[in-house]
Amino acid sequence: MPVLAIDTSAAVTVALVSENGGRLAARSSDERRRHAESLAPLITQVLDHAGIERTALTAVVAGTGPAPFTGLRVGLVTARTLALALGVPVLGVPSIDALAAQAVSDLGLDPGDEVLVASDARRKEVYWARYRVVAHEGPHGVPVVETVAGPDVGRPAAVAAAQFGAPGSPSGPGAPRTVVVGEGAALYADALPLDEDAPILPDATVLARLALARRGAGADLPTEPLYLRRPDVQEPAARKSPALG
Repeated sequence: MPVLAIDTSAAVTVALVSENGGRLAARSSDERRRHAESLAPLITQVLDHAGIERTALTAVVAGTGPAPFTGLRVGLVTARTLALALGVPVLGVPSIDALAAQAVSDLGLDPGDEVLVASDARRKEVYWARYRVVAHEGPHGVPVVETVAGPDVGRPAAVAAAQFGAPGSPSGPGAPRTVVVGEGAALYADALPLDEDAPILPDATVLARLALARRGAGADLPTEPLYLRRPDVQEPAARKSPALG
């Protein structure tokens, strides 16, 4: 009973996983301004690679961002449309949650450690959220993290100042770690030092595992997008009629 996961919050990434979270196939494309053109072929490729028909899907997972409006909308609309056509549920998971969970596995974090995720928000800003590790591995083999701040959007230096504050935090053997991951940190390493081997972009496989674990726990998984700021293009305000008399 396979589950398809889609994320277009940055690059385009698609994965097919089994109901127990095992990865069956995955593909990605770094075409940042061609999400619509890249997504459908990638979906076809993962299904073909796994030898699975679309009608066999039992759910569709969508990354909900935060991310700029246009790219994120492509993935959400595709996920909703496909799920509706197949008569299966569509499950939403914040894309930065997947990055936080990836960091736990990739960097060997322990319960109590924290992860600051920063993704590219353009305009010299980052989308960010801070997480605490609850368990290194939970249901479906995915780490369990809890949000302690965010998500929000801001200038990298301001985010760093707010999240790290003054020096003098506990350090040394056994002290909790705080790591920084994500593309926003890679772009603004002077303010947000990216940890070595840190994940940069969300992995649709992790996104799918998070969705399965949270659904199993009875969590609500809305597909409302996390834009965090108003779109660049807005309807003009209505013009006032000239006064008479």
